[in-house]
Amino acid sequence: MSSPARPSRILIVTGMSGAGKSTALKTLEDLGWEVVDNLPLPLLERLLGTPLPAGAPDAERPLAIGIDSRTRGFDAQRILERIRALREEQDIELLFLDCAGAELERRYSETRRRHPLALDRTARDGIAREREMLSPLRQWADHVVDTTDASANALQQQLRQRFADSSGGATLQVMSFGYARGVPRNADLVFDLRYLRNPHWDPALRPHDGRNPAVAAYIAADPAYEESIGRIEELLALLLPRYEREGKPYVTVAFGCTGGKHRSVHVAERVAARLRRSNFSPTILHRDLSADRASGGGAAPVPSPGGPLAPEAGE
Repeated sequence: MSSPARPSRILIVTGMSGAGKSTALKTLEDLGWEVVDNLPLPLLERLLGTPLPAGAPDAERPLAIGIDSRTRGFDAQRILERIRALREEQDIELLFLDCAGAELERRYSETRRRHPLALDRTARDGIAREREMLSPLRQWADHVVDTTDASANALQQQLRQRFADSSGGATLQVMSFGYARGVPRNADLVFDLRYLRNPHWDPALRPHDGRNPAVAAYIAADPAYEESIGRIEELLALLLPRYEREGKPYVTVAFGCTGGKHRSVHVAERVAARLRRSNFSPTILHRDLSADRASGGGAAPVPSPGGPLAPEAGE
C-alpha cells in the first residue's frame, strides 16, 4: 500500500499587514505553488497535519500558507509550536515580510484603508500592536524580506530567486507563420524573414517545406543568411534570460515569411536547436504548415519533431 503523499515543500507566509503578503502569495502561485490564505487556525493545523492520499492530483506540489494577525484564532506561539512539531517529518519554512512603520503608515494613507488592528485608532497604533503580536514569528523565520524600499516588482523578483524551482523558467515557444494569414496575436518577438531568398520560386523545391535539406541549403545560400540569423540568435541569448528574471511565464518567438512554409520553418528549426544547446527547452509550432494547404482548407498547426504541439493561446 502506498504511503500518503505530502507537499514537496511547505512555506508559511506571514508578516506585517501592508508589507506585501498578497503579492508574495500571488508570485508563489505563479511559480506553481498551491496557495491557501487566512484559514482559521484549527483548519490550518488540520491542513498541516493531514497528508493527501498517494496518487491524489498535485499531492506533492509545494504548498504556501498565508497567515497574519487577521487569521481567526491567531496565536504566534501556538503556530510556532505546530511548525516545530511538524518539522520532524516535513520540510516547513517560515517567510516573514517586514516593513518600516513609517512606510506602512504611508501605504495605508495612500490607499485610504484602515489598519486591520486599528479600526478605531490611528494606523500607527495598529502597526505597533501587530509588530508585538508577530515578533515571535519574525524571530524564528527562516526568511525575512524587508519591503520598505522594494516595489512590488522587486519583491516578486526576490521571491522568484528564493523559491522558484531550479528546473523552472519561462515556457518558451518558437513559431513559424505566414504573413498571408496574419501575424500571431500573442507573439512576444517577431522576426520578418521575407528578406531571404524564397524557395517557392524554384519548382523543384516548392512542394517541400523548410525542414527539407535541399530547401534549407537554398535558404542558407543567401548572402545575408548567416550573419542575420546569427545576430538574431545572439539577441535571443541576451533577452530570454531577462524575460525569465522578470517573471514572464510564457515567451513566444515567431518567425514569419510569406506563406509560412519554407523560410520561417527552416529558421524556426535552426533557432530552436541552438536554444536547446544553450539549455533552453523550446517547443516548436509551425502554424501555417499543413498537408492540405494546396486544397485551400484551413491550415492545421503542425508540431515539429523537436517538441509537442502547443497551440497559440486564444485559438
